[in-house]
Amino acid sequence: MVTEHTSSSPAQVLVASNRGPITYTLGEDGTLDARRGGGGLVSGLSAVDDKLWVCAALGDGDREAVRRGVGEPGVRMLDIDPAVHADAYNGIANSVLWFVHHLLYQTPVEPVFDAEFRRQWASYETYNRAFAEALAREAAEGAAVLVQDYHLALVPGMLRALRPDLRIGHFSHTPWAPVDYFRLLPDDIAEQLLHGILGADRAAFLTRRWADAFIGCCTEILGGTGRTRIGVHGLGADADFLRRRSHEADVDERMAALREQVGEDRKTIVRVDRTELSKNIVRGLHAYRTLLETRPEWRERVVHIAFAYPSRQDLAVYRDYTAAVQSLATEINGAYGTESWTPVVLHVKDDFARSLAAYRLADVALVNPIRDGMNLVAKEVPVVSDHGCALVLSREAGAYEELGEDAIVVNPYDVTGTAEALHEALTMSGDERSGRTKRLSEAATALPPQQWFLDQLEALRQE
Repeated sequence: MVTEHTSSSPAQVLVASNRGPITYTLGEDGTLDARRGGGGLVSGLSAVDDKLWVCAALGDGDREAVRRGVGEPGVRMLDIDPAVHADAYNGIANSVLWFVHHLLYQTPVEPVFDAEFRRQWASYETYNRAFAEALAREAAEGAAVLVQDYHLALVPGMLRALRPDLRIGHFSHTPWAPVDYFRLLPDDIAEQLLHGILGADRAAFLTRRWADAFIGCCTEILGGTGRTRIGVHGLGADADFLRRRSHEADVDERMAALREQVGEDRKTIVRVDRTELSKNIVRGLHAYRTLLETRPEWRERVVHIAFAYPSRQDLAVYRDYTAAVQSLATEINGAYGTESWTPVVLHVKDDFARSLAAYRLADVALVNPIRDGMNLVAKEVPVVSDHGCALVLSREAGAYEELGEDAIVVNPYDVTGTAEALHEALTMSGDERSGRTKRLSEAATALPPQQWFLDQLEALRQE
């Protein structure tokens, strides 16, 4: 079943994404509580007035809001059958496409593309079709439609068939897999995904590397990209918002609490991530342990502030990963901790104010993903840091393309090398750290969210 609000007039600019800008929670007394989300897309869209955001109802509260006709102007929620959404979102988007683009499979045993996969793929098609049909109904003649991410890879092609008059763009917020890895997918599915995105007038990516990988897949599998233009837009940090928000009272309170946990005259290594497999938190902890083992002079002189906020806990592999992070942090504290020093300060409950407090305190920021479309943490910490920070950055993060020159770059699989990079970062002179932080901050804010979105819209309209 798909139900939705109906708009009063066709929209000139439409955005489609799995998650929308608002979430509803259903109270025990039947009341609906609305909460606005954040992120680059929400910030970017604030630059456009005449727009419609088409998104999925993700929980019972969202679905109830749709059924009651509750909503806010400019947002259209689709009440897609929960079983279809679960198959499309968890079964395909997060358990197949995410794994392919982030190179996460243990290939001796996975993936296995069997009848269950085909059943879930049919749901992914149904899910994408629901979006395409809603966009086709809501769009004004010649409107611009910007489709977001791997959840909706089939929408551009489906929408093109329904509304050839539209300007259609697709943006990938993840990496794109190199052709040899992309071809793990069944041949017909790989072709369908590429044709889906090539239904757009313009397909855009966070870095040139990911764009080139997409072009390589299209060339190898389909013979080319056809009439679709390829673009690159490296989403930057929202400096004005971050600097303002990071000096509000609740952040100051969190800073005081963190300082107490860290102790006097100690340096800090900070990481802030979701417990997402690609973020490489476990190897980061192993690198920190190696630092303490091989560089005993850092014992009692440094604290690793690690925020690992649970992600996708409805998938067993993510629950297991979160447990592994907690277990390793406990192990390090047991092996090296003293009465007055806790080597790892781990928090797993999401707290944005506390994250900003950690950014401000950071002497070193550790960003070591296995693979990441961009990684805004790498861009946000230099902007917020009070006294400058050294950035230890994986060469597999999209942010490496812009920040690599002033970061200490690591191979994310090399625990020994990462431990040495942490030592280098901790011993960096104050002048060098300040200079690097200044340049990192400038690069990180070169394309703030509003301009990032407007650039894409302008490029699409000029196609």
